[in-house]
Amino acid sequence: MQSLCDAVQAEGADLGIALDGDADRLMMVDHTGAVVDGDELLYLLTRQARAAGYQGGVVGTQMSNLGLAHALESIDVPFIRAKVGDRYVMQQLEEKGWRIGGETSGHLINLDHASTGDAIVASLQVLACLLDQGASLHEAKQGLHKLPQTLINVRYQAQSGIDPVKEPEVRDLVESVTRDLGQEGRVLLRKSGTEPLIRVMVEAMDAATAQKAAERIADSIRQVVS
Repeated sequence: MQSLCDAVQAEGADLGIALDGDADRLMMVDHTGAVVDGDELLYLLTRQARAAGYQGGVVGTQMSNLGLAHALESIDVPFIRAKVGDRYVMQQLEEKGWRIGGETSGHLINLDHASTGDAIVASLQVLACLLDQGASLHEAKQGLHKLPQTLINVRYQAQSGIDPVKEPEVRDLVESVTRDLGQEGRVLLRKSGTEPLIRVMVEAMDAATAQKAAERIADSIRQVVS
């Protein structure tokens, strides 16, 4: 993404478009050189669909920024979280009868336009949205204010028989931090599906609070697995 950010600024471009290798994930760069991720693009497209009469909700994932949930709430759009993975997003869309969902990583699904995540289709949708609004990408994303997020990976021995996430001291600390954050943050512990890692994610209203809370939980997990 950094090379695209540099190119957009060097060329004085309005925006940049980035697709992954099989073109099912999309991220963009605004004219200031800032990355616009899947959460921000999902909000932008949902707001446009809402203005056009869409009455359904949105499916995100456990990793979707809390700011997305707050932004959708402000325009009266229901929001739920699925497990990480676009197939889980699709499952929830089918169960709810909704049409729009996506992931922070850039999987964006609008069943009115494609039957799965298609980054080329999604990028055209974003461009059409900007043209319709007469707005730059930078301007169009302003309704969403992402909360600072800290992610710490803690390695453990999977064959040890210990499940760090279920250990009482870890659970108690997570519950305590969650209570302290209230509606202004959240905690997520998630096992990696590909590596022996526990992913500790904390979002809060300020970066220092998120960092401190994530480090406390990560240290607790390290003590359990040591």
